[in-house]
Amino acid sequence: MKASAQAVVRTRSLLGLLLALAVAALVVGSTGAPTATASTSDTSVSAIGQALRKSPVYVDPAAAAQLSAKDADALADRITKADKPLFVAVLPADYPKQDLFTKLRTATGITGLYAVRLGDAFDARADASVLPRAAVRNLVTTVEGEDTRAQLTDFTAAAVTNMGGSAPSTWGISDDGGGVSSTSLITVGAVLVAAGAGAYTLVRRNRRRHAEEQRAALEKLRVVVDEDITAFGEELDRLDFHPAEAGADDAMRADYERALDAYEQAKSFMGAATRPEDVRAVTRALEDGRFSLAQLAARREGRELPERRVPCFFDPRHGPSVTDATWTPPGGAPREVPVCAADATRLADGRDPVMREVDTDRGRRPYWDAGPAYGPWAGGYFGGGLLPGLLVGTVLGSMMATPAYAADYGSGYGDFGGYEGGDLSGSDFSSGDFGDFGGGGDFGGGGDFGGGGDFGGGGF
Repeated sequence: MKASAQAVVRTRSLLGLLLALAVAALVVGSTGAPTATASTSDTSVSAIGQALRKSPVYVDPAAAAQLSAKDADALADRITKADKPLFVAVLPADYPKQDLFTKLRTATGITGLYAVRLGDAFDARADASVLPRAAVRNLVTTVEGEDTRAQLTDFTAAAVTNMGGSAPSTWGISDDGGGVSSTSLITVGAVLVAAGAGAYTLVRRNRRRHAEEQRAALEKLRVVVDEDITAFGEELDRLDFHPAEAGADDAMRADYERALDAYEQAKSFMGAATRPEDVRAVTRALEDGRFSLAQLAARREGRELPERRVPCFFDPRHGPSVTDATWTPPGGAPREVPVCAADATRLADGRDPVMREVDTDRGRRPYWDAGPAYGPWAGGYFGGGLLPGLLVGTVLGSMMATPAYAADYGSGYGDFGGYEGGDLSGSDFSSGDFGDFGGGGDFGGGGDFGGGGDFGGGGF
């Protein structure tokens, strides 16, 4: 019964996709595909906002030399096909800078990620529901120093694989009132009926193979999770804490009980896991347990209680992180990652951190360079919007940002799913997401762009 229900859900999903594609084809045929917009007269923020409501790319006439119409159209086409709420504006260097992002976001009225090339400078801002600040910062840093075409192309390629949300419904809608003929609708209906039958057959054929792949992924992941559970159990043994020992108080006993409960929960959750996404509950329990042990250790030693932080990025078994440090993965861009004290020292000394490696078909690799099943594992440890910024440019980060990943492994691993980007929210948004703090919101003076420094670099 459960398998049949899953087949029906998948069939409906395929039919929905076919319907969306068919309708999109009709809309394109009647209104034309979204193209880059270049105003010929009015370059107010309001005019730019209206242009971006119709197309993802705007090139100001005074900045036309920076990006050709052909390249702008290609960029707009790429964003549209990715179905992401990414807005790109190319403006002259002397364009008014103050509160530019906030004004642009207000004028557009759409939840999304906004990137602006201003002369030779570049920066971006996003609604937190679409992409966290750390992720935006890392994406901007990755493309620093590139020329306009390369910078916008590279930024777009990285952004659409890491951001959430969908393209706004206003893109591609013209003002000519064009409609769709009844003949076209009848033709589409006939195609959908035939496609539905084929889709159901395809689902039935692939269902068993998909289930086998899920089981294999879970078994591979089970090895790593069991190592985590064992390591936490060993920490409990080494603790040598007795609730009745001299000096123990109720707070210490509560910490200890929470740690024990987390250990038992982790074992129970893993024992009941049937899919890779079930592992997220296991690692979340272990993360809670390790923080309880950190609190207990501080109470016993008379130290200040630790701040609640996520685990060490390089290996969650190292325990809660104590600071953030800059780290550059091989072939990637620098990013801030949470680290334990030992790894912070290693990085400061120019040494490599101690990374968590797992078995892959290519041998031992860091978990972020392994298979897609490690997404739920990492999501339990680093939930709450951190993963996009931490994993940008990695194999796992790219996998987790795709719709196919959400279909196979679920969504919501560190805010990779459940976005509302592309919604028409008008001026109802958090201005803090757009850098309007400190220095009066000046573009180059510590506010709207650069967040405390020069325009560019994605600083906050």
